Amino acid sequence: MNKKLRILITGFGPFPGAPYNPTIPLVKRLTQLRRPAFDDVEFASHIFHVTYATVDRELPKLIAGFRPDALLSFGLADRTPFMRVETRARNAVTTTFPDADRNHARKGSIVDGADAELFGPHTARLLRAARSTGIDARASRDAGSYLCNYLSWRSIEAVRKENGPRLAAFIHIPLLARGVASRRKNAPHRVTLEDLVDAGEAMLLEMVKLAREATRVIG
Repeated sequence: MNKKLRILITGFGPFPGAPYNPTIPLVKRLTQLRRPAFDDVEFASHIFHVTYATVDRELPKLIAGFRPDALLSFGLADRTPFMRVETRARNAVTTTFPDADRNHARKGSIVDGADAELFGPHTARLLRAARSTGIDARASRDAGSYLCNYLSWRSIEAVRKENGPRLAAFIHIPLLARGVASRRKNAPHRVTLEDLVDAGEAMLLEMVKLAREATRVIG
């Protein structure tokens, strides 16, 4: 019998300007999904404290301990009213906006002498999967210069390592009104937690297919 596929799903905690981060309940809901298509899939979840040091310390430990085949990460884009499927990570770090511990990055790049790094063509399939649920989802070439972009960069680095995940993706979600858990008839334009769970499930299903395909290719 083949071993179970392993998918690591991550989100972020609060950060300056965003005391409520909806990636927390989203990640929880996604890891609790019970579907026949997930019978041979093992999920793990993690919420990162919003600091660069935390990502650098915890992401390698999570990958070494859980050995995920795929990494699906979510972050908050509180000024964007739609879902964004990031296609790349920029070699950029803000030096003006502090992390959750009020620390500032000392330089404006992640590594020296590098350009942007691409997640890969699988992001197009994730975007189609999200859109199939009716949510407003769009491809993005700019993950910003904060922790979401930083985690995106480190995730792409991890994929390129011998024992890393075979796939990684980063999804930006919009800010939700607290307590909003279902579609509102009087506000159909508002993205709700249920909308995000539906889109997240569709992307998870696609990620499972992608991971299986990658496993067959490597195997």
